[in-house]
Amino acid sequence: MNVVNTLVVVGLGLIGSSLAAGLKQRGRVGRVLGVARRTETLQEAQSMGIIDAGALSLSELSGELVPGDVVFISVPTLAVESVLDECKACLPAGIIITDGASVKGSVLDAARRVWGVVPPELVAGHPIAGSEKSGVSACNPDLYVNHRVILTPVEETSIGAHQKVTALWQAVEAEVLNMPVDLHDDVLAATSHLPHAIAYSLVDTLAHDSDNEDIFRYAAGGFRDFTRIASSDPVMWHDIMQANQASVLDAIDLFSANLGRLRKAIATDDSEYMLGVFTRAKEARDHFTRLINKQAFVPKMQSKEVTYVMQPGGQVNGQIRVPGDKSISHRSIMLGSLAEGVTEVEGFLEGEDALATLQAFRDMGVVIEGPNNGRVKIHGVGLHGLQKPAGPLYLGNSGTSMRLLAGILAGQPFDTVLTGDESLSKRPMNRVVKPLLSMGARIEAEGEKGFPPVKITGGQSLRAMDYTLPMASAQVKSCVLLAGLYADGETSVTEPAPTRDHTERMLRGFGYKVSSEGPKASLKGGSSLFATQIDVPADISSAAFFMVAASIAPGSDLTLTHVGINPTRIGIINILRLMGADITISNEREVGGEPVADIRVQHAPLKGIQIPEDQVPLAIDECPVLFVAAACAEGTTVLTGAEELRVKESDRIQCMADGLITLGIKAEPTPDGIVIEGGQLGQGTVESYGDHRIAMAFAVASLRSSGPITILNCANVGTSFPNFAELAQNVGIKLTTQAQ
Repeated sequence: MNVVNTLVVVGLGLIGSSLAAGLKQRGRVGRVLGVARRTETLQEAQSMGIIDAGALSLSELSGELVPGDVVFISVPTLAVESVLDECKACLPAGIIITDGASVKGSVLDAARRVWGVVPPELVAGHPIAGSEKSGVSACNPDLYVNHRVILTPVEETSIGAHQKVTALWQAVEAEVLNMPVDLHDDVLAATSHLPHAIAYSLVDTLAHDSDNEDIFRYAAGGFRDFTRIASSDPVMWHDIMQANQASVLDAIDLFSANLGRLRKAIATDDSEYMLGVFTRAKEARDHFTRLINKQAFVPKMQSKEVTYVMQPGGQVNGQIRVPGDKSISHRSIMLGSLAEGVTEVEGFLEGEDALATLQAFRDMGVVIEGPNNGRVKIHGVGLHGLQKPAGPLYLGNSGTSMRLLAGILAGQPFDTVLTGDESLSKRPMNRVVKPLLSMGARIEAEGEKGFPPVKITGGQSLRAMDYTLPMASAQVKSCVLLAGLYADGETSVTEPAPTRDHTERMLRGFGYKVSSEGPKASLKGGSSLFATQIDVPADISSAAFFMVAASIAPGSDLTLTHVGINPTRIGIINILRLMGADITISNEREVGGEPVADIRVQHAPLKGIQIPEDQVPLAIDECPVLFVAAACAEGTTVLTGAEELRVKESDRIQCMADGLITLGIKAEPTPDGIVIEGGQLGQGTVESYGDHRIAMAFAVASLRSSGPITILNCANVGTSFPNFAELAQNVGIKLTTQAQ
C-alpha cells in the first residue's frame, strides 16, 4: 500500500535518492519525481530507476501534484531557503513539505522569512544516516533501515502532515523520533558537527606538516577510521557550520577546554585523571554502540523481545557456579566509590542492575576500571568526593540502585534526579522517601506512593535518627544507614524481622564501625571508609532456581559452588528442607566477611507445608521458584506475610498464580501470600510480565511439565542472571530462546 502517491525529491544526492529508492523498492510510493540542477543527474537517476521523471525546477512539476503529495527537500542547508521560496510560489495548497537538513533551527527560521510563519504543511526532519560518499550514484535503498530519523514539529505543524511524514520514514524501516528544535541542534552539534570539524581540522593540520608524506603512509587504522568523515562533501559541511554556528561553537569550546585539561594531565603525569578520561570515554563509546545496536548493558539482553521455549522433562546434573551476588555487587560499587583508595572486586555480577549502579557512579566522577570477567577496580573518591552528574541518573530496572542511592545522595552538596525504565517507574519509593525526609533530606517523588523519578536537593544537613522499619526491608534499612554516614550523630535502624545484612557487613569490611544488637543496627556519621578487596560470592537467589530444579527432577544430582550463605539469605534452604529436599552444605568458609559454601542438591520427593513467616524475609526474592516447588509437592503449601511480593518488578503473587493456573495447578492468591495445591504441571504459554525471576521460575517448572511451556517477555533475565539460559542448558534443562 502506498504511503504517498507522488513524492518529489528536490536534490538527488545520497539522502534524497536513497529515500526515493527505498520507497520504490518496498512498493510504498506511486511515483517519484526528481528535481536537480543538471540534466545529467536527472538522466542518471531515471536510468537507475530512482525517479520516474524529472525537471530542473520545482515549478515545472507543481502542476502534477495534488493535496497529500510530499515534497522532500534534500539540498545543502543554506540552499533550503531558496527551495522554500519556490515552494511558496508554485505549490498548490495541501502539499506536504519536509526536508533532510542537518540543522533544524535555520530551516524553520527560513520558513518564517518566506511565509511569515511556519506553514502547517512543513514538517522539518533530519535522517541520522549517511556516508562519506555522495551523489545519486551512492544511492542505497536500505540506507535508513534501523536508523533514526528525527522530526522537529512545532506548534503550527499540522497533525496530518506530521503523521504522513512519520509514515513515510517508517515505510523505509527507519525509527522515527520527535525532538524540540533547539535540543536537536545542540545534540547534533556535539555528536555530528563537532566530530566533522575535528576530522577536517586534523587532516588539514597533518596535510600541512612537513613530514606529512610519512604521516599518511604509516597512519594506522584508528586514523583512517576517525578521519573517514573528512571525505564528506565540503560544501554541505560548510553550510552546516554556518547554519548551526552558535551550537557548534559551544561544542568546540567545551571540547577545547576538556582537551586542555587532558594536555595538562599528560604534562604533569596525572595518572588518575588520564585513566578517568580514558575509562569514561571507553564506557561511553561502548554505551553508544549498544544504543546504536539497540542493546542493553548486557549484550545477551537485547531490547528485542525474548521468549523461552521449554521442552518437558529431564534432570539436572553436574557442578556449576552461578554468577556473583547481585546485592553484594551493588554495594561493592557504592562503598568502593565512597572509600579512600583503590578497591578491587572479584566475581562482580555483570548483569543489568549492577551495571546500572556502576554507570551511575561513573556519571558522578568515579574512575572504575572494568568489569572484565568479573574483575572491577574502583578508584574511590571518599565520602565527600562525588561530583554532580551531567543529567539524571538512569537506573534501568534496579530498585536496589534507586533506594540505596537515595540514601547516599541525600547527603551530597549537589542536586540529583533518579530515573528508571517503565517497570521501575511504577515501583513505590515512599518507603525510603519518608525516613529520609525525617532526617532532614529534601527529596520528592510522584503521587501518593512516591513513584520515580526521585528528585533530591543537595546541600542539606542530615540529622541522625532512630528509625523503626514498618516492614522488613533490607533496601530501606540500607538506605537509612547510608544516609547516616552523612548525618550528625548516631543513626539506628530497627527491623521487625531479620533481613539481609550485606550493607552492615561490607561497611565493616571497609573499616567503618557498625554495631548490631539483635534487630537493631547503628552507626555514627563522620567517619571514613578505606579501600579493601572484595570477592563476591555466587548469588544464592540465582542458585535457588537450580536448587529447586534438582529437588523436583527425578535422577538429579547437582552441586553449586562458592554460594553465599549469609544467615539473612538462607530462607530458600530452610524452606526446601522443611519440604523434604535433600540438601548438603560443605566446604563452609568466610570470604571478605561473607560466609560461602558448596551446596549439593539431590532429588527428593517434596511435601506441601505452611511456610514459617519468620523465613519469608530470608527468601523473599526466591518465592517465585518456591511456588514451583510447591506445585510439584504432595499436598498444599501456604505462604503468608509476603505482601512485599506485590510491589516487586511485578505483582509476583498474582503473576505466578496466573501462570500456575494456566499450567493446571490450583493456586489461590491472598493479600499477603498464596495457597498452592501440588499436582501435575501441564503445558501452555505463560506471561512473565518482564520479571526475570518469574521467567526463570517457569523455566524450572518445565522439568515436571507434561508438555512444552512457552514463556513470554524473558529479556529482563539479564538484570540478574545474564547466562541463565546457557547454564540451564549445560545442566540438562531443555531451554531454547527465540528473539523477536
